[in-house]
Amino acid sequence: MSNRTFSALIRYALGSLAVSAALTACSEQSPGGTVVDAATTPAADQAKLTMSFFITSETGTGDLGGLAGADARCQRLAQAAGVGAKTWAAYLSTTAGGAQNAVNARDRIGTGPWYNYNLVMIADSVAGLHQATVNINKTTGLDETGKTVPGVGDTPNQHDILTGSDANGMVSGTATCSNWTSSAASGVAAMVGHFDRTGGGFTSWNAAHATQGCSVATLMQVGGAGRLYCFATN
Repeated sequence: MSNRTFSALIRYALGSLAVSAALTACSEQSPGGTVVDAATTPAADQAKLTMSFFITSETGTGDLGGLAGADARCQRLAQAAGVGAKTWAAYLSTTAGGAQNAVNARDRIGTGPWYNYNLVMIADSVAGLHQATVNINKTTGLDETGKTVPGVGDTPNQHDILTGSDANGMVSGTATCSNWTSSAASGVAAMVGHFDRTGGGFTSWNAAHATQGCSVATLMQVGGAGRLYCFATN
């Protein structure tokens, strides 16, 4: 074999290896062109790829055992859904009383971004969460198992979500079911939001209207069931 022929074969082999490497790299890229490799993705970015927001599948009254009890409910449901390694908090506000300061829901849920069960972004930040463009609606407002929550048009309608907050995520008067310790049918109330962004002309996801009480019956009467918004704080 001549030197010229041998050199040509070497160039052909090297060219084939380059093409193969390029094809392999392309197969590992996302449609946007970024190489996807979970093993080398920073831990902070990996965390963003798992559910960090849900509406509770569990229902009840306005007596949640306070903020601690509400957070424990979120944590327990997240654990059952396989995302219990995160720290979860209920989106709830409380009023000041005794030696306790008021607590605003927006201050206890982390910094975002937050994703639902299907990894659809709900909001990229606390500020984004409290804008009219927040991506919470009938399609994205899923529970921790990925199921759609009943809203307007369903039987029963359970679109009221307990918040005790105004549209900016701050405590709203005293509509907190005695800081989430009361299930009384009268004398107390809860501010709720409409996760499906509809019903009675009220479109706020976190501050649609107050209830007439905090019992199962009074929450159901206006389209609720004692469900909560849960957010991962990390």
